[in-house]
Amino acid sequence: MTMNRLIRSELRKLTSTKMPLAFIAVLIVIAALNAFAVIAGTDMDGSKTFISSEADQQSLMAFAFNAFMGAGLFGAIAVAREYGHHTVVPTFLASPRRHQAVLAQLTAVALGGAVLSLIGAGLTVAAIALALPTTDYGFLVSGGNVAQVIAASTFTGAVGAVLGAGIGAIVRNVGGAVTLAVFTFMVAPPLVVQLANDTASWMPANLANVLSGTVDDVGQPAAIAAMLAWAAVPAVIGLLAVQRRDVV
Repeated sequence: MTMNRLIRSELRKLTSTKMPLAFIAVLIVIAALNAFAVIAGTDMDGSKTFISSEADQQSLMAFAFNAFMGAGLFGAIAVAREYGHHTVVPTFLASPRRHQAVLAQLTAVALGGAVLSLIGAGLTVAAIALALPTTDYGFLVSGGNVAQVIAASTFTGAVGAVLGAGIGAIVRNVGGAVTLAVFTFMVAPPLVVQLANDTASWMPANLANVLSGTVDDVGQPAAIAAMLAWAAVPAVIGLLAVQRRDVV
């Protein structure tokens, strides 16, 4: 099978289940919570300075790290469940060159993660924009900065999905893959920073904020390269693992 056919096949598998709809439902809830925070949230003194400037509003809209984590879970579940349900077997029978099948799977998952993250970022921006008229502040974020927030989310979503897919290929169990993904996203980075403070700028949360334009600890090209490295390591390990072992 050609790579294009393999990718189309993987995309059909992703879109023929209810999993993407479940993730979209979660994205809608997150957007609604952001809107509620704008409407009802206050600072300690009862003011709403957390939405009083363009930088504050852009920071509230920054969805890139949420996209990274959400798409990571999406990728981990999408790949690990194939091994759990043995649906990966016909894939490898149709494409005996396993590296091609895995690359097609990673590509499809990356596209899925990017689309879900684009939707999530758009919903979040829209929810905040619709909620702001209920306050004393208008929508202050420029079109360029909104585009940056959405583009950053789309990119980190694709990267996070590949990272999660790599974990799913390594673990091959949905529960284990989700657990390891959560550990990678939320537990491991703080532990690493405690051991080496200089690494804080290179953790996914900070890199996502750099790409969203809310902090400038590192340059944009460096942030992009670092995010790609975060995804590449588990993806390459997963690819090698799949080629070296039985699939059942």
